[in-house]
Formats: sequence, structure tokens, C-alpha cells
Amino acid sequence: MLSDLFVRDFRCFAEAKVELHPDVTLLVGRNAQGKTSLIEAACVLMRLQSPRTTNRAELVRFGAATCLVEAAWHGKRLRHAQSLTTRRLALDGTTCGKSADYLAASGVVVWMDHRDMNLLRGGAEHRRRFLDFAASQMFPDYLHALRGYERALRGRNYVLKRDAVIAWKQADAFARVMDGFAQVLWQRRAELCAALQPEVTAAHAKLSDGAEKVRIDFKRTSDVAPGLFEALLAMRDEEARLRSTAFGPHRDDIAMQLNDLDATTFASEGQQRSLALSMKLAQAHVLEHAHGEPPLMLIDDVFGELDTHRRRALLACLPPGTQKIITTTSLDWADAEMTSGAIYRVEQGALMRGLG
Repeated sequence: MLSDLFVRDFRCFAEAKVELHPDVTLLVGRNAQGKTSLIEAACVLMRLQSPRTTNRAELVRFGAATCLVEAAWHGKRLRHAQSLTTRRLALDGTTCGKSADYLAASGVVVWMDHRDMNLLRGGAEHRRRFLDFAASQMFPDYLHALRGYERALRGRNYVLKRDAVIAWKQADAFARVMDGFAQVLWQRRAELCAALQPEVTAAHAKLSDGAEKVRIDFKRTSDVAPGLFEALLAMRDEEARLRSTAFGPHRDDIAMQLNDLDATTFASEGQQRSLALSMKLAQAHVLEHAHGEPPLMLIDDVFGELDTHRRRALLACLPPGTQKIITTTSLDWADAEMTSGAIYRVEQGALMRGLG
């Protein structure tokens, strides 16, 4: 369980402390008051990444030099300090030099917000981001492979664009490095999608009263060769025209079907919403199976957008014992059970306990 969340100079907050409830903590307030920043701080603390930005400097409050996020996770004190250029981590007051050691001591997280509809409406990059966030929490080798692949990809694309005549020898050297990392990413993404499939089916059956059939599959962009290096050799003419790497994990996708049709094209808005919710619920269950405990659920202004059936089904489908931190603009939708935890009002970067 996460408890005693404390932030200083994080986003709009000069300082704030939230006593998190073991079941439900509700953060209530109008838009642009800081609610999302608080659950973002929890995500950054637990997973060292923000679901809202890749620029760490954006986390530091304007005019401050450093932001700080602290909390207790199962009694162990986690600490994340971020300046505009550097990051410092600590476990129980002791500096942690390796992010892998820090992440091994923290828990797993599922983030839900209105942008989850991009899993159906958006491009493949949204589905890859979904894969990366889940797989990096499941497989110890995934994040290293992803970062290594991305570095080599940037180097190769630079070589492809740099000269009028492409230096293929250099490009091939990068491709060989990418190939090793790509094998790890492809294997782990395929394993993740295989684990997600039955969970997506089960969650969607409850959200749609069993009226629809869904299926997801991991989708590589090409199967012209078993390895990345060989595939890129076969695509040399295309790459010379595009001046960018034509194939690899950076172009992977998830095929999503509803009643045997492409859900990204043929599903209605309601069907897409149910499938997006099912994907996040499946992620929660897969992470629970992998780690032996339910993930922390960070839910940003989702319940107010759902009808009563989907709201109840969503709560019923969460892994038992899941701790939830939920932001909302009002409590019109919440029943007595939902409001039995901790409630905070958030207004202009300030926190007040209760709704009075």
C-alpha cells in the first residue's frame, strides 16, 4: 500500500501531503486545480516516468530548482528528487544509484484517463506506449532493451539522413545492435499480448454483458525475415527513399478486433470505450499475476464519463484489494461505498481534507 504521499515544488504544488486510504482516495476539484498532478507524482515516484510528459523539467514548479516526491510503499520510504537536469533516488534514506534497484523495491502501477480512447482512435504509437508501460513492469530485461534499441535507432536514422550518399556500413552497424534488442522486445511484447488476451476477453464480457467477442494480437509490421538485420537489408531501396528505418519494434502495433472486425475502424464510440477499459483492466490483472499483488490504480477523471453500468462493472473487474487514487470534478456519480475512504478537495494547488 502507498501512504503518506508528500510533494514539494512538483508542478503547481509548493508543498502538499496526502494521507492515502488503503482502499480509495478521492481528489475532488475543478479542472486545472492540480488533481492530476498529484496522481502523476505517485506514478513518477513508483515507476520513474510520467504518463503526461517525457520532459522531466516540466515536473519542477516554475521558479524552483528541484521537485521532490516521497511516500511509503509497504513501509519502505521511496524518495524521488528531480532538478532540471538530474535525478536522485533514495530507499529508506539511502541513495539508490541504479534505477533498476529502485524499481525492484517499488510497486506496479496502472494509469487510467480519458486518453485511453487513443488505444482505439489513435495511431500505433499509443498502443506501443501501452505495451512499453506494462512490459517494463513485468520483465526485468525489457526497459534495458527498449532504451538500447531507441538509442541505436536514433543513431541509425541520423546516418540515413546525414549524407547525400548513405553510409550503409555505418547504418548496418547500428542495425546489428538494434537486432539484439529487437529480439527481446518482440519476445516480451508477444508474451504480454498473449497474457492480456484472456483478461481482455473476460473484462469486456462483463462490460458488454457478454454480447460481443474481442481479440487482441501482437502485430509486427513485417515478416520478411526472422531477424531485424536481415529484414532491413531487404528494405534498403525503401529506406534510401524514406531516409529512415523502415522496420522494427518502433513500428509494432496491437491488432484489436471486435466481433471479427477491426475495432479501431468499425467499433462504435461506446464499444471503443468498453474495449479501452478492458485493456486497462487486463493490464491490472496481468501485473497482479506477475508480481503476486494488485497494482496501484491511478484513475484520472474517468468515472464521471461512464454510465452506471460501466462504472459498476469497472469497479467489479478490478483485482481484489487494489488501492485506488481517483480524481474527479464532482461526486455526483459516487455511492456511499466509494466515498467511505479519504476525500480531499483540491483548489489552486492547495489541499483540504473533506469537502467542507
